[in-house]
Amino acid sequence: MKAMVLAAGVGSRLRPLTDEKPKALVEVAGTPMLEIVIKRLMAADVDEIIVNVFHFPDQIADFLKGRKNFGIRIELSRETELLDTGGGLKKAADFFNDGKPLLVHNVDVFSGVDLKKLYSHHLKSRSLATVSVRSRKSGRLFIFDKSGKLCGWESKNEGKVEWANAPVPGAERLAFDGIHVLSPDIFPRLIESGVFSITKAYLRLAGRGETISAFRGDEFLWRDIGGLGKLEEIRRYAQEHGLPA
Repeated sequence: MKAMVLAAGVGSRLRPLTDEKPKALVEVAGTPMLEIVIKRLMAADVDEIIVNVFHFPDQIADFLKGRKNFGIRIELSRETELLDTGGGLKKAADFFNDGKPLLVHNVDVFSGVDLKKLYSHHLKSRSLATVSVRSRKSGRLFIFDKSGKLCGWESKNEGKVEWANAPVPGAERLAFDGIHVLSPDIFPRLIESGVFSITKAYLRLAGRGETISAFRGDEFLWRDIGGLGKLEEIRRYAQEHGLPA
């Protein structure tokens, strides 16, 4: 199975830690986040990974070389400008040439989401993409209809709601975990170019009748290291409970 780790961001909210290192190498319980994510992907039967890089890319390359790529195939997708989630994924499309669904995981997510269960859910739903989501406070929310299909997007920060088509009564707003499974069929459907968000592409595709499904991850541990305060919370959690299996 193949996967992509999104690790290109500069981690501005983690400064000064990220003034001299990429956020992918910020440590929790003495372990870089990139290693935590890679090992969780490997435990879910992933044996080929591509990592997009931009901020201190050579540090990430040296880290992986020092770990001998954890004994699997790991490649880097170097970005000369930040391409956002969709642009970064599209740039790496040639890596996913086996015709099988792929896992995508943000490097700044500390999670116990069952990746095998997510992948299985995707296969059963036959969706173009399946996103792990949960009920939690967030400034940005996916909106799903009662059957669990994406039908809208809300940005509370901008005070804006976008619908794939018409507004859907009784729709549920859920926050994205930064973990998803994509069918390789999505790549020829990504008509966007350059810098773009995959969430915006998902909304456009949903409006064209493609199925973007929700996987409820509420039962599983989830944190993000989006800022220094959150990072310290995660470090305290890991000290008490260990790293997610």
